[in-house]
Amino acid sequence: MEASWRQVVGGRGRARGRATAAPSSGNGIYLRGAGGGREKRSVGAAGPGASLGGTATAAAAGSSARRSPAGSEAPQTSVASELMSQKKFEEIKKANQAAAKKLVEEHFSSSSEEEGDEDLEGKRGKIVANTFITYTTQTDGDVRELERTKQYVNEAFQAGAMTCLICIASVKRNQAVWSCSGCFCIFHMPCIQKWAKDSQFLVSSLTDDDFGKRDYPWPCPKCRFEYKRSDTPSRYYCYCGKVEDPPLDPWLVPHSCGQVCERDFKPPCGHKCLLLCHPGPCPPCPKMVTTTCFCRKAKPIPRRCSAKEWSCQLPCGQKLLCGQHKCENPCHAGSCPPCPRVSRQKCVCGKQMAERSCASPLWHCDQVCGKTLPCGNHTCEQICHVGACGECPRSGKRFCPCQKSKFSLPCTEDVPTCGDSCDKVLECGIHRCSQRCHRGPCETCRQEVEKHCRCGKHTKRMPCHKSYLCETKCVKMRDCQKHQCRRKCCPGNCPPCDQNCGRTLGCRNHKCPSVCHRGSCYPCPETVDVKCNCGHTKVTVPCGRERTTRPPKCKEQCSRPPTCHHTSQEKHRCHFGSCPPCHQPCQKVLEKCGHLCPVPCHDQALIKQTGRHQPTGPWEQPSEPAFIQTALPCPPCQVPIPMECLGKHEVSPLPCHAVGPYSCKRMCGRTLDCQNHTCKKECHKVTEIDSCTTKNKAGPECLQCEEGCSKSRPPGCPHPCVLPCHPGECPPCVQMLRIKCHCKITSLYVECRKITTADVNEKNLLSCCKNQCPKELPCGHRCKEMCHPGECPFNCNQKVKLRCPCKRIKKELQCSKVRENQISIECDATCKEMKRKASEIKEAEAKAALEEEKRRQQAELEAFENRLKGRRKKNRKRDEVAVELTLWQKYKYYLLPVCAVVVLVFAWCIAHDGD
Repeated sequence: MEASWRQVVGGRGRARGRATAAPSSGNGIYLRGAGGGREKRSVGAAGPGASLGGTATAAAAGSSARRSPAGSEAPQTSVASELMSQKKFEEIKKANQAAAKKLVEEHFSSSSEEEGDEDLEGKRGKIVANTFITYTTQTDGDVRELERTKQYVNEAFQAGAMTCLICIASVKRNQAVWSCSGCFCIFHMPCIQKWAKDSQFLVSSLTDDDFGKRDYPWPCPKCRFEYKRSDTPSRYYCYCGKVEDPPLDPWLVPHSCGQVCERDFKPPCGHKCLLLCHPGPCPPCPKMVTTTCFCRKAKPIPRRCSAKEWSCQLPCGQKLLCGQHKCENPCHAGSCPPCPRVSRQKCVCGKQMAERSCASPLWHCDQVCGKTLPCGNHTCEQICHVGACGECPRSGKRFCPCQKSKFSLPCTEDVPTCGDSCDKVLECGIHRCSQRCHRGPCETCRQEVEKHCRCGKHTKRMPCHKSYLCETKCVKMRDCQKHQCRRKCCPGNCPPCDQNCGRTLGCRNHKCPSVCHRGSCYPCPETVDVKCNCGHTKVTVPCGRERTTRPPKCKEQCSRPPTCHHTSQEKHRCHFGSCPPCHQPCQKVLEKCGHLCPVPCHDQALIKQTGRHQPTGPWEQPSEPAFIQTALPCPPCQVPIPMECLGKHEVSPLPCHAVGPYSCKRMCGRTLDCQNHTCKKECHKVTEIDSCTTKNKAGPECLQCEEGCSKSRPPGCPHPCVLPCHPGECPPCVQMLRIKCHCKITSLYVECRKITTADVNEKNLLSCCKNQCPKELPCGHRCKEMCHPGECPFNCNQKVKLRCPCKRIKKELQCSKVRENQISIECDATCKEMKRKASEIKEAEAKAALEEEKRRQQAELEAFENRLKGRRKKNRKRDEVAVELTLWQKYKYYLLPVCAVVVLVFAWCIAHDGD
């Protein structure tokens, strides 16, 4: 299965589709000089940077320029060179086995991963410099074109210099790449394939729906050189395009086949590039040719083919276009410039003369010719002209104004109108002029027609000569597919979007300056110089890679001043960050005792960083301890000296650096001004204010008592003393105390001292809210007394209604008497009579219900017997005697409810008569 970058057919540039060339001939390194001479060196002598080759001598260059590069002995020379290089390679391989093993294990995956020692970099730089030095040592070589090639070659060796502008990532040694034939920029094969496919899709989506059939071009991401669809890269080739899938070789330039480039120079001169397969453009042609100067007056001399055109600096001497003077400029290329001299010259008609440049002898004045025409009646009205004036424009046959009739009249007479209709097409292009033949332009078309607006959405009847544009704004998306057209009455051909793109490019430093577009933005064209600390060494990288590119190594000595107190520091090379710590003896004079510090320099000591992040749990891995550089003070002097403590408690020996008043760490113990506490500070200096005072008296340096008053408060006072710790009695408490009244509803504010000093009666008076007591008496009525303590007195005078047991008789009595069971209401004779009648009705109802139950049971018994005996004979029915029911048995179910209602109405009437 092929890789993804092989799935597109065709190619151009570095990956153009061509036949697979033979692999590199051997592992030797061929160094082809600027003059064409060829030299072979061993790998060990050249080093890994020698894939471009060195230079040959000037004599070899001249001889190589005179002979053909292809000969009959080429195959034999190639075989012999291959055997020799293989033998030398095996010798060097044994000597450098350890280094080669390391390179093979790492697989040379990335140019940014190669460290390389400084000696190897020095050799590589010399080889690259020697490769191009002979291009400019003779006959003024073109340095500017050569610098481009040199820059690409240097970037191939520098770590992280080769960057894909599409993905902004490093180009590794083992990755397939493609190089643009216009700007020679290198891209990853998958990146450029995706770029080409996306570009073709965007172009097709804007122009045609049939994607895949038309050959849409795609541009290079950097130089925007357009390639055909068939040029989309599908194969990975070396720089010169000879070898497909070039093998990875540590002694060659990455992605190089190691063979001679042999690409044609640009501009073509008939020669081919003599360097080994290399990135970037080919250098100027180094061949030696014999050429003369521009004016061909000097003797031909040998020069480089790239600089074969030269000037002898002698006057040119060629005759100028004016035909009178000669060119006075030094020998130059191309045609001579116009004559710079000034002379008096006549105009074309010969009426005026003026001083003009000799390079422009023909000129026209601004006067009318005025010559008489052949008719003899008119004069020529042309401005200063060359040649004859011509015939009179009014002679011969002339048409009327409407061009329908022709008249033969003298030139002195005007052509009359024919009288027919004009019938000329008006400016509208639809209608014709309806006037009679007339002179001058036709009038404006004033016919009313129904016109469609430009966008075709609206119609309106209006004069034909006026254009109709509606106010509807176009809602179609422009070619960027982000913004609407918003043009009034748009016919459908919306203009391209004129807004700026403004999207952030892949470098994250700049924004896209192009007009708003679809698809991905082009890579940032800017480059950034990544410099060393001192700025002498730099490497140019694409914008966006400066954050991930390592600064180049600089061989200059560090010029920073010493960071310690010494006048000089150890020599070391340019670097980033702080300089290494100084290891010289400190030798500072101690300020207090005058001794010299004997320890090493400690101005940049490494100490462990404190206050670092603590792990949040056992799952978080502990980080390595961090160390920072800081200046440490000189160690203190340790000579013991006896000293008395500040509080004059004891005398102890102290080190030399600690000589002076000191604290013995004991408690001071002196009595404070509050006369209640003692000073709890550690041993400190005390100023004796009065010599007559006792030794234990606190001084101004002692602590001021900041504790609150701890004396006992009066009974009932919950507040502390407002004064700090003080001698004597506490002042009376004047704070307001919030208390509840006796009824527990209203909050009262009373001074604390009034409560604490009051007796029982005064406290009851202070706690009274002067409102009616809200408590309920046992009878359910509210207490009539004012807010009071304790239980409410039971003397309720509220009127209540009292009834007899049958609820017929009702009277209003005092609540307290009713609660004491002093008064009761008994039923009277009417109540008793009503009770008797009600009981009789109940007994009658019960008796009727009992009889009904017996009759029902008898009917059920007879029905049961009939089911047992069967049907009786018909004649027996005639012998039976019918039993006739009484009135009570027939209508008892209707009379019982009526009687109950009558009794209740009678009882209600009696009860109301009693009230």
